[in-house]
Amino acid sequence: MIRPIVTSPIMLRMPSVDATPEDAATGQDLLDTLAAHTHECVGMAANMIGQRKRIIVVQDGPRATLMYNPVIVERANEYETEEGCLSLPGTRPTTRYRRIKVSYLDESFQLITKTFSGYTAQIIQHEIDHCNGVLI
Repeated sequence: MIRPIVTSPIMLRMPSVDATPEDAATGQDLLDTLAAHTHECVGMAANMIGQRKRIIVVQDGPRATLMYNPVIVERANEYETEEGCLSLPGTRPTTRYRRIKVSYLDESFQLITKTFSGYTAQIIQHEIDHCNGVLI
């Protein structure tokens, strides 16, 4: 189901809690909502649709990747950039890493550890910040 986008900084600053298999419907809602906003958005976290769960979805080439409870376990090649967000107007400066290794549960709640680089890595970092209540 396509959900409305949360724009309240108060709600967005609240850290998320771990997701469980019972949160699969929220994961599907994130996929549906991102698909409805692909013309203006490349990633979303569950708090952007009003759910305080550690769930993100990231446009990774032609497909969207759903991640439950993502954690960055390695970072390399720090750089400075500016980012915008569908939930907030304007852009803001931030520090990111060109390559990250992330552990997460996939759509079947199987543990995956994968390395991402470039723009996909940047999107994942932004969405994990959302899970942690960090606004960028």
